[in-house]
Amino acid sequence: APADKTDCRIARFSTGVAVQWMAPLGVFRFSYAVPLNEFKGESFTLFEQLLGRLREAVTGQLMHVELTQDEEVPPLEGAELPPMEIHHLDPNTGEDEFALEGASAGPAGGAAAKPARTRKPAAAAVDPANPATWGKVQRNAPCPCGSGKKYKHCHGTYS
Repeated sequence: APADKTDCRIARFSTGVAVQWMAPLGVFRFSYAVPLNEFKGESFTLFEQLLGRLREAVTGQLMHVELTQDEEVPPLEGAELPPMEIHHLDPNTGEDEFALEGASAGPAGGAAAKPARTRKPAAAAVDPANPATWGKVQRNAPCPCGSGKKYKHCHGTYS
């Protein structure tokens, strides 16, 4: 059992100053103590012992684990797996961008694999002289006016 602060069998050492003064009303004592590094070493030793006991307890529990398999599970084949579906809603229109591709291919369509889709090109060209054609520009993106500055330091300061 760990020793508490009131245990008389353990001696603790410190350095400091103690003053005792005989006053008319009795003895007045004042002391200031600074613990030595012995406390640090003792606490580290106790912590290491705690970790050792914890390792032993965990290892003892793991050594008594028994793994059993009730029945043999056959591996899944490709025909048993359901077809994979891809969905992506366009934030502007709310329509599923991949809905038409999924309808034409089907699970057993036998069609050749299509390449991955890329983003749609911008609907309107951006005119550097007309800020009305820029749309929503992110603050840290380059300014569409062509100055080479970030939008927040160029035209974004006026927004």
